[in-house]
Amino acid sequence: MPAFRQKIFETARGLRASLGSSGGSQAQKLRQVERLLEKRTRELEEARRLLANKKREGERPWAEPQGGELGGVNPGNIVWIFGSGRTGSTWLMRMMEDLENHTSWREPLVGELFGRHYYNWVGVKHFQSKHFILGSQSKESWLRSVRNFVMDEAEARFPQATNNGYLVIREPNGSIGAPLLVEALPESRMILLIRDPRDVVASSLDATRKGSWLYKRRVEEGEGRPEMFDVQEDTFVERAATTYWENVSKAKEAYEAHGGPKVLVRYEELRPNTLGTMKGIYSTLGITVGEEELKRVVDKHAWENIPEKEKGKGQFHRKATPGGWREDLTPEQVETVERVTAPLLREFYSEKV
Repeated sequence: MPAFRQKIFETARGLRASLGSSGGSQAQKLRQVERLLEKRTRELEEARRLLANKKREGERPWAEPQGGELGGVNPGNIVWIFGSGRTGSTWLMRMMEDLENHTSWREPLVGELFGRHYYNWVGVKHFQSKHFILGSQSKESWLRSVRNFVMDEAEARFPQATNNGYLVIREPNGSIGAPLLVEALPESRMILLIRDPRDVVASSLDATRKGSWLYKRRVEEGEGRPEMFDVQEDTFVERAATTYWENVSKAKEAYEAHGGPKVLVRYEELRPNTLGTMKGIYSTLGITVGEEELKRVVDKHAWENIPEKEKGKGQFHRKATPGGWREDLTPEQVETVERVTAPLLREFYSEKV
């Protein structure tokens, strides 16, 4: 506060000097006063902002990477799962959450909350304005707010993840915001989980049919309307392929930029060699888990242990067969998916499309 008072005294002295000086018209003197007041106001606003930021950081033990040592959720022990829906992210999360000292946060959609709004406005003039809440001029400030928002909610909802426990955040459908989330939490760990987009779209298409697991969840058990599932299949295929492209492209962007521990996982490798892939994930992320513990969760959540009545067409657990899209999609639908997702197919599946 003494600094604020000093600024006020300086402003008062400047006003007196300006008004009392000889020469110049009254209008000129008033303009000088206005400029001086504007300058002092900007300085005061900046000083208040810096003090508020320091106060917020001082109140939160997780403002620095060692946060978990002080009793809060350690941001370095957050493990994001980014990519797309219908890639096996639920399966992977369930294996991870069953490990000792692991907790899962199932799809908070925080990436959708911030990412969709942010990327919708990139390139628009308003994006540069100080008035836009996610404006480029204030990115350092609002990224800190995103960080605090995630960490506050993590601790409030999952106190069991404190004291250096691991919090696995499954966020496939919020992956459009992945670049912002890893930038806000640079010490966190990241899994980029990908699957052939043709299989993803085929699985999504199956879920949109009446009587499917998604229909039961949204209409029979929720408040959704049956008309939501009256969708023209070819239209849905293009929309699903576009959603895959948006999410995986942003997740890939986050993966490439992230300086913390990270690992790329293909469903096509996780499915046939689950234990080996899980060992690789934990080794790359720098988290120590015994092989017997990994084998336990792999066996528990194996496809073969899912009851037969819970598998098959229209079920959440549908095929688990890489390449099944050849039987599920029409040639026209395959062409649509390949056209929309061509760069990702070429990079991850060596497809010449």
